[in-house]
Amino acid sequence: MKKLFLVLAAAAMTFSTAIAQEAATATAEQPATEVVEAVEAPAEAVLDAETEIAGESIHYVLMQKFLEGGWGWMLPILVVLVLGMAIAIERILYLSLSTINTKKFIAQVEAALNEGGVEAAKEVCRNTKGPIASIYYQGLDRYHLGLDAVEKAVVSYGSVQTGQMESGLGWLSLFISLSPSLGFMGTVVGLVQSFDSIQAAGDISPALVAGGMKVALLTTLLGLIAAMVLQVFYNYVIVKIDGMVNEMEDASITLTDILTAYSKK
Repeated sequence: MKKLFLVLAAAAMTFSTAIAQEAATATAEQPATEVVEAVEAPAEAVLDAETEIAGESIHYVLMQKFLEGGWGWMLPILVVLVLGMAIAIERILYLSLSTINTKKFIAQVEAALNEGGVEAAKEVCRNTKGPIASIYYQGLDRYHLGLDAVEKAVVSYGSVQTGQMESGLGWLSLFISLSPSLGFMGTVVGLVQSFDSIQAAGDISPALVAGGMKVALLTTLLGLIAAMVLQVFYNYVIVKIDGMVNEMEDASITLTDILTAYSKK
């Protein structure tokens, strides 16, 4: 799973870099005459830009807005989003691969225990993936020490499995909080730039504050989008873990009942 995390992060970073380079190249190749005309006739340039964007794909528009927001503030938010998505996807895959048919597994363990004893039941656990199978194996491995030892082992190893399932969620929570904070920081910087322009010019006009306000709004927008996307994945992972923990607790009680009945034979 660690390799998967690195592959996803590297792929996402490469993809975002390629998009930004493509947009930067497209912007750099615009003729110089268009820039002069935009300075001389700002109203006409705005109308032309809106018409051009209306005819472009969403992909191109998003690249343009990313570049207009400024690398200094948009890139950190994008990095946080990519890393958070990589952690969320890794956790989802880990939990999905750890999910088993609990009722079927318990029936197999009970049948193996009644037919071949503790070693046969342990073999079933070894051949089954997931935290429930690991907990069952630890309990069966301590059956010779008594049922009290089995209960302690099940409780202790259940906590270990829960910790493993929650691995990485602390970083994901950090990224959820960090992405809007970076966006708001970009907002403050954009407003400061606008006021600096007003102070330098000694006058207030839309043209002076437009650049700074655009940076402020775009960075805030990207930060909020990143936080919302990561929050959805975070809540999904939490709900998935809660469901698996409940299954683990029910299965642990069932194991104790099975071993109690087996010890009376």
